[in-house]
Amino acid sequence: MNAANGKLAAVENLPVEEAAPAPSPAGFKMFNRIVDWITNERMQLINITERINEIVRKSGVRDGVVHLQSLHTTTAVFINEWQDALLHDVRTFLDDLVTREDYFRHNDPQYSDCERKNADSHLRGMIMGQSLCLQVRNSSVLLGTWQSIILAEFDGPRSRSMSIQVSGV
Repeated sequence: MNAANGKLAAVENLPVEEAAPAPSPAGFKMFNRIVDWITNERMQLINITERINEIVRKSGVRDGVVHLQSLHTTTAVFINEWQDALLHDVRTFLDDLVTREDYFRHNDPQYSDCERKNADSHLRGMIMGQSLCLQVRNSSVLLGTWQSIILAEFDGPRSRSMSIQVSGV
């Protein structure tokens, strides 16, 4: 917007290079799996790095991406260091951030038909997120020295599923 006259300024159209769309690379692959875990605690953190790397290796993709998506609203997937003291701190942080004993309408039969009384689990899942997209290099997930892929259960014990899609060449 031009401050002097209050009108929108025109946007200059720059020339666009005319090029044919790039052809799909030979050997492009798309590999999908649904993987299950059985959890045994209400809040549980599981290192799934090796299992994901095994799926990436089986996919035949050498370079590309792997997309992980939890199929539940009360779980999450994230990256962090897999170290006992830090894992304790993560659990404590999440417990302090969303206290199970707080009042939530989702837990109140007057407003909700949910019998699990698990609003805190939904909120933790929402905060942490249900998906990751990571690079695949040399047939394995590209991670930093201390990084691990962690599945977080917030409403266990239960059976949990994750969709894994590997794509690339």
